[in-house]
Amino acid sequence: YCVEFRTESLSQHCALENRPYARWMQYLREGHTVCVACQPPAMNTDTHRCSGDGHNADGGKILHWEAIGNSQCQGTWKKIRQLEHCSCPLVHSFIFT
Repeated sequence: YCVEFRTESLSQHCALENRPYARWMQYLREGHTVCVACQPPAMNTDTHRCSGDGHNADGGKILHWEAIGNSQCQGTWKKIRQLEHCSCPLVHSFIFT
């Protein structure tokens, strides 16, 4: 499954990232919608959920995220909706880890 979030805030460290494998962080913006896929091995085998997916969060709850590979690139987002069948666009698509 996938979860759509609206980015509420992010640290300035995301825009400063310039390592080739991590340049995607430069394109994160406040107010953008991002799509995050929950797949193994991040998916818990008992609950079939990914940690941090906002399962019990309503649309008003602010949740925290952190980029893998640069712990200083972090921020907050709000859950928009969960999609049982992923249809994430190629841009602004991520995966839970």
